[in-house]
Amino acid sequence: MEQRIVECVPNFSEGRDREVIRRITSAIERSGGVRLLDVDPGEATNRTVVTFVGSPEAVVEAAFQGVKQAAELIDMRKHKGAHPRMGATDVLPLIPISGITLEECAALSRDLAKRIAEELRIPTYCYEAAAFKPERKNLAVCRAGEYEALPEKLSHADSAPDFGARPYDDGVARTGATTVGARDFLIAVNFNLNTTSTRRANAIAFDVREKGRPVREGNPITGKIVKDAAGNPVMQPGTLRATKAIGWFIEEYGIAQVSMNITDIAVTPLHVAFDEVCRKADARGVRVTGTEIVGLVPKRALVEAGKYFLRKQHRSTGIAEEEIVRMAVKSMGLDDLKPFVPQEKVIEYLLDAESGGKRLVDMTCKAFAAETASESPAPGGGSIAAYMGALGAALGTMVANLSSHKAGWDDRWEEFSDWADRGQILLSELLHLVDEDTAAFNRIMAVFAMPKSTDEEKAARSEALQAATLYATQVPLRTMKAASKVFDIVEAMAAEGNPNSVSDAGVGALAARSAVLGACLNVKINAAGLKDRAAADALVAEAEALAAEARRREKEVLALVESKIQ
Repeated sequence: MEQRIVECVPNFSEGRDREVIRRITSAIERSGGVRLLDVDPGEATNRTVVTFVGSPEAVVEAAFQGVKQAAELIDMRKHKGAHPRMGATDVLPLIPISGITLEECAALSRDLAKRIAEELRIPTYCYEAAAFKPERKNLAVCRAGEYEALPEKLSHADSAPDFGARPYDDGVARTGATTVGARDFLIAVNFNLNTTSTRRANAIAFDVREKGRPVREGNPITGKIVKDAAGNPVMQPGTLRATKAIGWFIEEYGIAQVSMNITDIAVTPLHVAFDEVCRKADARGVRVTGTEIVGLVPKRALVEAGKYFLRKQHRSTGIAEEEIVRMAVKSMGLDDLKPFVPQEKVIEYLLDAESGGKRLVDMTCKAFAAETASESPAPGGGSIAAYMGALGAALGTMVANLSSHKAGWDDRWEEFSDWADRGQILLSELLHLVDEDTAAFNRIMAVFAMPKSTDEEKAARSEALQAATLYATQVPLRTMKAASKVFDIVEAMAAEGNPNSVSDAGVGALAARSAVLGACLNVKINAAGLKDRAAADALVAEAEALAAEARRREKEVLALVESKIQ
């Protein structure tokens, strides 16, 4: 199960008073569940850009606390700075990193904007993906006239905020208005060139950036710029949408670069930008020698890139995530100028390292076995069942990957890659369930620590126990459903895969059957503790049906394997 992670990048209208900045960022961190990644104050702009990440719920709460603190500490009547601004918290975007869509972030943004308006009495506009009006997708439209225009804007319905519309008063004068929205992740990336020419780097940048370059009469370099009826330059768009780019020379490296911001990686993924810059550079006699990512990057950008380059080689994409990321690093030369360490550059890996939690799936085989054999009741049969299912999925995936590059089967690589991809999805889900089953057991144990002195406490304890028991019944049922899907893979690999690995497919079927039957026992023993007998009986009936189907599928696969071995 993919971890749900959201990034938030609020811009606060204070870049000079370090104590004010510290108190705002402290409020964000105190809310809990988020990691502060960057605090970037600007003296001239009198503005600080803060970056933090976490679960959607934690990020929304931290953002609210940051806005609240900024409203208490920043008086917009005294603010002066070079950057456009409209409020103490000027702009507040939510950005999907993993496990959550842009649309979901837009819904969260609207709820947050409403809460800010209602609880803090700060007028709020919604922009980008959260905009209620098409024109308000553009931040500049929401912020038109800046802080000084608020008295006029709040007095007209067409320019009033989306939430918190009211006459301009001392409260608004102090806090200003805030713009809340959702946008995709912005990647700042530099493409290294084998030239020192800034002019050539700029030419490549103009070839690709969305804005493009001015159209000129006659000579494309020295000709007169063509203008439209309004006197504005006519532009020839570049080839990459949602990108901004320039060329520059970096003294430190002794090379020129194309410096690019990819403002929407759903429109122009990182690997697409890389290939296009390479193409345009080659047309001008220049080579891209590598890529430099500035700041952090979401995992999906590298995974998509790694899979893209694997497909270009007609190789299976159903391999370990670490290998896919390594393919991306090598293909785009991310380690050209200095070592690229995914654990330090990929947001999800950073959060995993910070969590510090002990996960069963991170243990060695020996340590996992020793932990299971200890006096503690968890991990137990449920976690072991999930792990057996994961091993079954791993074996099916292995056969698919071996088949994808078997000599003489080159034209079938994509067929087996698809099976390997399906296997990796199941492998990931079942590994997650290894720890989830133990977490479900611990949730039950936690209930017994709840107070039970009063009737109210006893009732709350009883209700919590039933909820925990239901969850502990549902988790092994999820294991059964996931492990049942392993049969499709191992059966296909026994029938069509590399014949030298047919026995591996058979062992995969045995592991999948053990996972399903083992998890079924956990469903039954936990369902026995449910007071809602109708719900319990339904869960058990579903589990028994899955177990019967697993027995049948195992026999079919083993019969097929035996026929291939003889």
